[in-house]
Amino acid sequence: MSNYRLNRLFSPSSGRCLDVAVDHGFFGEPSFLTGIEDMTAAVDSLVAAAPDAIQLTPGQAPLLQSRPGRAKPALVLRTDVANVYGNPLDSHLFSRHFPDAVEQAVRLDAVCVVANLLQLPGRPEIRERCIETIMALRAECTRYGMPLMVEPLVMQDNAVAGGYMVDGDTKKIVSLVRQARELGADLIKADPTDDVEDYHLVVQAAGELPVLVRGGGKVADDELLRRTAAVLAQGARGIVYGRNIIQHPHPAGITRALMAMLHEDYSPEKALSLVQAQ
Repeated sequence: MSNYRLNRLFSPSSGRCLDVAVDHGFFGEPSFLTGIEDMTAAVDSLVAAAPDAIQLTPGQAPLLQSRPGRAKPALVLRTDVANVYGNPLDSHLFSRHFPDAVEQAVRLDAVCVVANLLQLPGRPEIRERCIETIMALRAECTRYGMPLMVEPLVMQDNAVAGGYMVDGDTKKIVSLVRQARELGADLIKADPTDDVEDYHLVVQAAGELPVLVRGGGKVADDELLRRTAAVLAQGARGIVYGRNIIQHPHPAGITRALMAMLHEDYSPEKALSLVQAQ
């Protein structure tokens, strides 16, 4: 299937993209709302910073798509919600997607939809539910010509690591990325490996599918930019960063820096000079 919508996601000059994730409120965790308490202001700020895409939920997507004109970031639509990020975890865990998610994406003019493929220690039923979601979305995405982004997410035990902690083990990430490809993903959103020099193995597991790298927890600017350069050098086609942008004191500046690295091949050192530039 030709995914024409992805032409609006990836830059025609670099073939890369920056997708800013602002879908955190979907998961019902109070700690996720830092920096995005006022979603209208957050989206205003991001639109002004001009990333390639903004990742939003069906309830918040109109804040972007109701804007007139063509010069705005593309919409990536989050379709599923889960309660796997708390510490301690709820006694009953779930993962669900909107039954009409793809129709909503078409009506909202999204460039793709995104869904999790979660691997939690000792909770195979959550992975099973994610697989059911991906299978259902795959059928509808094929019907409507909507690209499907799958987010393989290997998590540590929350009781040990704290909420929302990922497992950067290369073998685990590669295995889950491969499963996402086997399930029919059109593009992959994956965590960085603990050893960034291994990331070409993640790209290899995805085959011809574009791999976008998740940002994870908040880190210092120089570390973020160095890590970005490293995964791009390993073959990643872009990045999906959330808290490292929306919780930054200069969201527009860090967006400028990342866009320069993606589309103009800036070094981390040169990009860093853009963060606080006016």
